[in-house]
Amino acid sequence: QVQLVESGGGSVQAGGSLKLSCKASGYSINYCRMGWHRQAPGKERELVSSIRNDGTTTYADSVKGRFTISQDNARNTLYLQMNDLKTDDTAVYYCTAVKGRCGILESWGYWGQGTQVTVSS
Repeated sequence: QVQLVESGGGSVQAGGSLKLSCKASGYSINYCRMGWHRQAPGKERELVSSIRNDGTTTYADSVKGRFTISQDNARNTLYLQMNDLKTDDTAVYYCTAVKGRCGILESWGYWGQGTQVTVSS
């Protein structure tokens, strides 16, 4: 059974930092591609950042230069370092992983329970 368990969320003031962690079990984070999605109230879920098993990373334009995704294969754990947080970063953050096929038509089939990040001005 695949489990993705996030931690590290919380409340910070704008300009502050948080580091999210995602411990995976029943799944190798180095299989294909891992990601962080987020959903703010009244908004669609969006992909914030992802990292592929070859180290290739992607970032949403809104977080480039402020967030850094990384993974520790030995600990089977994914991270998201978030710096210079803004009020618009307030959302529930989900750890996600590709399920099934790796490559074309990948599916974010595994999701954690989410962790709340709240940024106040």
